[in-house]
Amino acid sequence: MINLVIMSKSLNSIYTINYDPKEDFLHGVIAIPARRALEKEKIDSLEKLSDYSEKEIMQMHGFGKNTMEKLKNHMKENQMFFKEI
Repeated sequence: MINLVIMSKSLNSIYTINYDPKEDFLHGVIAIPARRALEKEKIDSLEKLSDYSEKEIMQMHGFGKNTMEKLKNHMKENQMFFKEI
């Protein structure tokens, strides 16, 4: 029992050290390649994402119809929309 408590505390410390809040943006919404493409363009919030058009985002690596549909649904749930061109 004591070993489990010690292990638990050790794992919590490791998680805290490795935690990067930037990686949480769209986690569970779209796949990692698409999230990395957004990160590369410094898009780390829905507000920044709304400055782009669908067409601009679709040109990025990792974005296809399925990913775009998931992203649009997530944005709509948060009252955010792509820029109109």
